[in-house]
Amino acid sequence: MKNYRHEAFLLMIGMIALGFMIMLGLGRVNHSVRTVNVRGLAEMDVEANKVTWPISVKEVGNDLKAAYAKVSENADAVVKFLKDNGLTDAEINVTEPKVVDRATNMYDNSWKMRYNVTANIVVTSNKIKLVMELKARQGELVEKGVAINSNEYGDYTIYEYTELNSIKPQMIENATKNARAAAEKFAKDSDSKLGKIKTANQGLFTIEDVDSYTPNVKHVRVVTNVTYFLED
Repeated sequence: MKNYRHEAFLLMIGMIALGFMIMLGLGRVNHSVRTVNVRGLAEMDVEANKVTWPISVKEVGNDLKAAYAKVSENADAVVKFLKDNGLTDAEINVTEPKVVDRATNMYDNSWKMRYNVTANIVVTSNKIKLVMELKARQGELVEKGVAINSNEYGDYTIYEYTELNSIKPQMIENATKNARAAAEKFAKDSDSKLGKIKTANQGLFTIEDVDSYTPNVKHVRVVTNVTYFLED
């Protein structure tokens, strides 16, 4: 019985010692692995390659047939203006005129013109400069008696950049180079040498207008997160 207790006691002491040695070993390993985590930024300004321009024409009146005819006539005039100046049928979409009968609104008795007829013409094109020129020339339509009511469709033109994949590799490369430069500076300041990459994460790409005055120019940005090993 005594021998059994003695052996059990020695076994327990041995397990405790082994566990203690393992803990010390792991502590030395963790302490010896040093890393530095850095971020690399890459930015680029690009020209938009797609534009969506909504145009709205509206007519109000008490004669539905006359109002409808006038809106259709104005929509045709807008389309002609666009096509005469370089846009194609494929780039122009015209919706059917929408009619609002204000007499059906039991809560509104203030109307003087019963019918509100609106048609929308939407330009979708990659001819950015041409569309910008035509937007600046809308006054020519007004001179012909065609009233443009952009507010009816949101009063905004959307400029997009759709070729992000073509610049991604270069931007990621630049971001990674900037991250490495920062890591090398850190390593030098800490009297270390920069080792291999431990982990690397590509951040999200963001595309924003350069400013509110030039929505056709986009600012593309990406940040990479890289962890390097440090060596003595």
